[in-house]
Amino acid sequence: MSLLVVGLSHRSAPVSVLERASLPADTRTKLLQDTLAAEPAAEATVLATCNRIELYADVDKFHAGVAELSTLLAQHSGVGLEELTPYLYVHYEDRAVHHLFSVACGLDSMVVGEGQILGQIKDALALGQDLHTAGRLLNDLFQQALRVGKRAHSETGIDRAGQSLVTFGLEQLADGAEVETWARGKRALVIGAGSMSSLAAATLARAGVAEIVIANRTLARAERLAEILAEPGGTGVAARAAEMAAVGDELGRADVVVSCTGATGLVLTGDAVEAAAEGRAAAGREPLCLLDLAMPRDIDAAAHRIPGARLVDIESLADASADAPMAADVDQVRSIVSDEVAAFGAAQRAAHITPTVVALRTMAADVVASEVARLEGRLPGLDDKQRAEITQTVRRVVDKLLHAPTVRVKQLASEPGGAGYADALRTLFDLDPEAVASVSRADLNDADVKNRGRV
Repeated sequence: MSLLVVGLSHRSAPVSVLERASLPADTRTKLLQDTLAAEPAAEATVLATCNRIELYADVDKFHAGVAELSTLLAQHSGVGLEELTPYLYVHYEDRAVHHLFSVACGLDSMVVGEGQILGQIKDALALGQDLHTAGRLLNDLFQQALRVGKRAHSETGIDRAGQSLVTFGLEQLADGAEVETWARGKRALVIGAGSMSSLAAATLARAGVAEIVIANRTLARAERLAEILAEPGGTGVAARAAEMAAVGDELGRADVVVSCTGATGLVLTGDAVEAAAEGRAAAGREPLCLLDLAMPRDIDAAAHRIPGARLVDIESLADASADAPMAADVDQVRSIVSDEVAAFGAAQRAAHITPTVVALRTMAADVVASEVARLEGRLPGLDDKQRAEITQTVRRVVDKLLHAPTVRVKQLASEPGGAGYADALRTLFDLDPEAVASVSRADLNDADVKNRGRV
């Protein structure tokens, strides 16, 4: 296993850099295609969220891999390599596994313990599968990361330490008051209809807002989300959809705005926010509350300085989260991560020797077949029963001779430093490298078929 991750997150880079380095969906596709086209990556996928961008790859050379992945991230993010490099972190092999498992459990999130990251990891794997850039290693890794994350949430109280970015942002807007008390009776405008916006709308509905307006570039998606929210089996809140062109008018009626779109430019300008804030002040209404969860930002940062408006964005959330308390359950989750990393490493090392063992047994079967054929030539008078008994006896002898060594070598290979046992086995039995490689390719193709559609 030569797993490498190169990335940057809210822990390593300022939000201004993360914002500029964000990767739209089409850019992620091109990044993965270019990663596989370049040496030395054999498979790759990208995990891109509002506060992290990480490129995962199976590489055959560490230093060349770091240089290539860093260069590709810089090229596709639009941030120069020289500027980006100080903010990049690198994890390799077991440390890379530990990092992803920690991310999956919410330990590396801006809000510790939040569960949304599991959906984003699932999306990263699905992208790699759809593009056929994720092979056996990354399929195994990301599938296991999802299981580890779910285990952490089911076996510990990490949920008590964490919450969604939406809830955390609303708590900052509520400024010490209970979110339900602060939100009750307010009119909300949600801009965007993706997963984060949908979560924001549902959270606001449960908090007791009087009305929610969903504005989205594709009106049909906004209408569908509004229908779900208004259904009797849903939240039951009064909800309706609006065209993006109507956002200016809706802004003047809203008390709280949550925006999370994939736009590359501003959705709400400083002038639009200022006009809405002035209108509210003239009518004697409370300040306009704005929550920007987009990366890059949807709402002009100038809104921080506009009287009558209160903006909470990713940057201010990062500052607030630095002082958030961590639950005692975090230590238990860290223990789970350590155990799972060790188990994953052992399983990968054991799997690494399997093609060699299969090739050895195939060679032994060929030897048996050859010797039986030679015996038949020297003893043509054997009947079918005798021939079958001799063949079975020779096979049993070979199987017994190979059983203990192959079982033991799998056990040894699963231990740290056990990768060399496969090489030793190939050397001792003079196995054809192409025979071993053909088994590996067959395993990889089988894994690709099995993993399609699993997430």
